[in-house]
Amino acid sequence: MLGALRKRIDEIDEKLVPLFGERMEIALKVAGLKARDNMPIQDAAREQEVVDRAVSMADGFRGEASLLMRSIMALSREYQRGRMLQGETPMLPAPREPMRSDIICAYQGVPGAWSEHAIMKLFPDAERRPVEFFEDVFLAVKDGQANYGVVPIENSQTGAIGETYDLLRKYGCFIVGRTWVDIRQCLLARPGTALTDIREVLSHSEGLKQCARFLRGRSWDLADCRNTAVAAQTVAASTNGKTAAIGSRRAAELNGLDVIAPDIMDSTGNKTSFVVIATEPEYDESSDLVSITFSTEHRAGALCETLMPFVAQGINLLHIESRPVAPGKYRFFVESEGSILNPDTLSTLRQAAALSAYFEVIGCYKNM
Repeated sequence: MLGALRKRIDEIDEKLVPLFGERMEIALKVAGLKARDNMPIQDAAREQEVVDRAVSMADGFRGEASLLMRSIMALSREYQRGRMLQGETPMLPAPREPMRSDIICAYQGVPGAWSEHAIMKLFPDAERRPVEFFEDVFLAVKDGQANYGVVPIENSQTGAIGETYDLLRKYGCFIVGRTWVDIRQCLLARPGTALTDIREVLSHSEGLKQCARFLRGRSWDLADCRNTAVAAQTVAASTNGKTAAIGSRRAAELNGLDVIAPDIMDSTGNKTSFVVIATEPEYDESSDLVSITFSTEHRAGALCETLMPFVAQGINLLHIESRPVAPGKYRFFVESEGSILNPDTLSTLRQAAALSAYFEVIGCYKNM
């Protein structure tokens, strides 16, 4: 019985797919006529008419019929735009050669910060230049004081770091690399301090969130610092013996502190993703990740339509983040698999750009 039903589905598909192809080719001819007469590709009234007609023919699956026709029409628009956008200008400037020596890399915090760990992994021989704030990293890169900057962008436990996304757009920097760092948070205190002595714990807000289970139920005051390593420095300078910090073992070693409770993160798989930023893009045939930022019209289905080209091409989206720009308006950031040097990926990006109110590629790179 099941085999017979599947055979019938196959028979229907053998008719359905060629009809779909015929519809797409006709839609392309319609787009050509619209382009000739300077008409927009999308006609909302006509699309609603098509949906209403399909729904009227549906029997018991009206909602599914509406979704089917809207999906078909969205695919048609993307196919039209993709064919009409052949030969457009590049989506990214030409890449520069990556630096191999005499590298200066900026990071937020002080020695012992997790960003410094990321630099030591990415650029072992680079000069590491600490700055006070995340924004200072971007300024150092833009002003030429550093060749690269390394900033956290996502934690596997607590999610995206919104400030990094905002600064990427504000300063127009490109992402040229990414890596993940194992975050092993520890409770640090001056030598001789017992767990029962502690009354206050300092760390970056992310560090406190990553260790919420360990901190829960303890009558400690929690104080937010600019950086976990700054918290360690503050504890080292304290004389009351009742203050501790959450940070790395390296921060403990650099500041003469003891690790009084190791690996206190809620998740043993706690990792943070760091991106490398630069003033110019760097990509080649080995690059397999693309980051974009875009905004859409404020209407139902607009975001779905912008992402539809990725679905149609079978490109995997790894991360999507929304950031508010005004009441009711958002900017989206998406990381996907693929390379801008791949014609299919490039065509997909152009189609997505045509469906967006604003669109920009902010990097093509690889996991390092």
